[in-house]
Amino acid sequence: MVEIISKRDGPRREDVQVKRLIEQNRSTIVKLADQISGGGYSASRKPRQEPKAEGLIIHVGGGSAPAAEAMPSIHVTLNGRVISKDQNTGRQLHHIGDIRNRDGDHVFVMATKQNGFFSPVDATVAEALAGMDGSRLTAAYTEEQLAADIGAKLGID
Repeated sequence: MVEIISKRDGPRREDVQVKRLIEQNRSTIVKLADQISGGGYSASRKPRQEPKAEGLIIHVGGGSAPAAEAMPSIHVTLNGRVISKDQNTGRQLHHIGDIRNRDGDHVFVMATKQNGFFSPVDATVAEALAGMDGSRLTAAYTEEQLAADIGAKLGID
């Protein structure tokens, strides 16, 4: 003997009961939602009216003024990243490497594929800084001196 189970037409009885319960208690649910959200629930449900821009002249800047030429400098960040940044804007231009702790020593690790970096420095920078990779920082050779040496080898500063 085979039983065939087919889906009935229309919503299930339980679904109808739950929907009815929610609709009957809608005002209480909204009050609780407003109380929890500090009135944000009802405010989010209201349609927003955009202010009309009649008689206003809107000017979007950009593109017309030439960008100032970047003034790069080498900088060691607080978290040990060695970067070149633009002195005018403070934006990072390139990531050169990291200062990492290896066996208790702080060592400069250049951003290359061999050192496990996903975005390595280009070949000219890697060639110019080849002797710097693995440099140890000591009390006599500080982060500032490392940054100055990297800047000198790259022709920055």
